[in-house]
Amino acid sequence: MKPPATDTAHVGAERRDGSGSRTGGPGSVRGMLTLEELRQEIGAGTIDTIVTAFTDMQGRLIGKRIQGEYFLEDVVDHGIEGCNYLLALDMEMDPVPGYKMANWERGYGDFTIVPDFATLRRIPWLENTALVLCDVAWEDGSPVVESPRQVLIKQFERAHAMGYAPMFASELEFYLYRDNFEEAAEKGYRDLTPTVPYIMDYHVLATTRDEDFMRQVRLGMQGAGIPVEFSKGEAWYGQHELNMRYADAVTSADRHTIYKNGVKEIAYRNGLSVTFMAKPSEKDIGSSCHIHSSLVSLETGQSAFVDGHEETDVFRNYLGGLRNHIRELALFIAPSVNSYKRY
Repeated sequence: MKPPATDTAHVGAERRDGSGSRTGGPGSVRGMLTLEELRQEIGAGTIDTIVTAFTDMQGRLIGKRIQGEYFLEDVVDHGIEGCNYLLALDMEMDPVPGYKMANWERGYGDFTIVPDFATLRRIPWLENTALVLCDVAWEDGSPVVESPRQVLIKQFERAHAMGYAPMFASELEFYLYRDNFEEAAEKGYRDLTPTVPYIMDYHVLATTRDEDFMRQVRLGMQGAGIPVEFSKGEAWYGQHELNMRYADAVTSADRHTIYKNGVKEIAYRNGLSVTFMAKPSEKDIGSSCHIHSSLVSLETGQSAFVDGHEETDVFRNYLGGLRNHIRELALFIAPSVNSYKRY
């Protein structure tokens, strides 16, 4: 089978921010791999597993672990197959009825999972492992436009056509618990023990108690091509925050997804558990997901929001658009019942 003729590498290196930058933002890209570098690493035995994954409707990484030799021999040219019900799952991984794209009445079929090699990177916290993010396509090569990454890419390309590069940065807060994931499940995810029994907001001594873990996270992300600014304690017991450097919208979303998955994997390997839930407990402070955004002019390479020291009409219209469409945006920024438990 020929590789699908999709527009999936569309926002690769040179098109993402108009600068030719691979990442679209500042900072190191240590940990990113070219396909040729991957071939060399697989030949040397330093990489043997490639996590090949796409983002589902819940923001999770869904995919397969591919043996290195098979990845080079087959997946590079042909992609891999996955059931289309994977874009119709709830948080418990159960299929949700009512989707036209994938449903029981029609019968579940396959789509093709197509690697975007601009996202190929090492995963330092897993032995001999690399990861590549993917887009999904139908058998005829057309993109599955309902997939979250394709939705974002479409909007990114619309902004580019208007002369702007959308730039984003994530600031994610989470709780770290002494209970491992199995113990947390046995407790029904209630009355978990935070790693530090103090309010930790900016508290250097308190956060030192979790520094072994947080340092693994910072260095792991940096080594996976996800530039980190800093970590700090947040406003409650065992609550932390880590800030990533800004990048173009697609790159930032890719990093955001890998980061959340990675923190959970690192926690698991340390016998701990972690949650990014907005409100994991009634007695605890909520955790935020701050999304910082701006527009860069493709013509000047400068912010489109300021002209000297003055706010521009572009900035005012951008804010006005956010306010005007806040109800619709809530479907993305507050997708679950728990999102509203903070208020």
